[in-house]
Amino acid sequence: MRTFLSIFFFIFVLSSCKKEQATQVVEIPETMYFPGDTTSVWDTKSMASLNWNLDSVQALKDFLAQKNSKSFIILVNGRIVMEEYFNGHTATNTWQWNSAGKTLVAASTGIAQEEGLLAINNKVSDYLTSGWTSMPLDKENLITVRHLLTMTSGNDDTKQLMIKSNITYVADAGTRWAYSNIFQKLTDVVANASKQPFETYFNEKLKYKIGMDGFWNFGPIFTIYHSSARSMARFGLLALNKGKWKDIQVLNEAFLNACTNTSQQINPAYGYLWWLNGKSNFMIPSEQNVYLGSLIPSAPADMFAAMGASDQRIYVIPSKNMVVIRMGDASDINNPNFAVSGFDDALWKKISAVVR
Repeated sequence: MRTFLSIFFFIFVLSSCKKEQATQVVEIPETMYFPGDTTSVWDTKSMASLNWNLDSVQALKDFLAQKNSKSFIILVNGRIVMEEYFNGHTATNTWQWNSAGKTLVAASTGIAQEEGLLAINNKVSDYLTSGWTSMPLDKENLITVRHLLTMTSGNDDTKQLMIKSNITYVADAGTRWAYSNIFQKLTDVVANASKQPFETYFNEKLKYKIGMDGFWNFGPIFTIYHSSARSMARFGLLALNKGKWKDIQVLNEAFLNACTNTSQQINPAYGYLWWLNGKSNFMIPSEQNVYLGSLIPSAPADMFAAMGASDQRIYVIPSKNMVVIRMGDASDINNPNFAVSGFDDALWKKISAVVR
């Protein structure tokens, strides 16, 4: 009798487990979507399907309009969940990325390294003519390509016109973080290493591969990329997907990881021309002050961002499979910051009210 009861109990438990397994819903992760070459065709996903707070959407739109925005896009798993244009701007209009375009230069440098054309730990003078700065030669020779990527070349950051006479010594390379236009020399490094104009190399290795539009403007002070907001979103999607576009590894994953993680301990919130959230402290352009806390407290800690003057932004949030784009005039016309500003935290409070 005892044996019979044991067998009955075992069958009962087994049956209950099978029923529980049968009723369990297995969630299949949504695959990453990539738009085709036609920029007008892009899959969408509704906010309702993501269980977002629809009651807070209008407040976000109003804030964007009030803050002089021209375009705003949110992608989730590559699909457009929100796309808004303001003040007559459209999906086909181009706008300047400003310093957010530094990330395109970083990507081009990484591709050139992957192709064996350069090595970022080599000194810059290996690719430019010796004497490309006005520093003493022994100090110039300390500057590697990596120092240009990390803003630690030791040059005088108060001079933004990158002519030889303005590239002067302040500190040994690697000992001081200072935000400046010194990154522009990377376009010369890539051009010389690839033996072709930088834009030609960029177009072939990056722009055409992910279907971007746009063009470079190489001015006397600023090197600026111009494109549509959707092209900016494409590049953000490439970064979100670890450098891979569909089945093509456009940008080496290890290099992208280096771009989007702390590159030096002077300013832990800076990678290779990307800004990083969630670090213990940060520095900002035009200062040597160190600020405690996260770069954008109201944004996800794992977010990394391309940031340009007048609040041009690519926010990439891996934990949410999300990319957020903002283009436009400065949110505060009296204070067009070079990079992070109070606008970022205020914007993310609005976004967080919508995104669950």
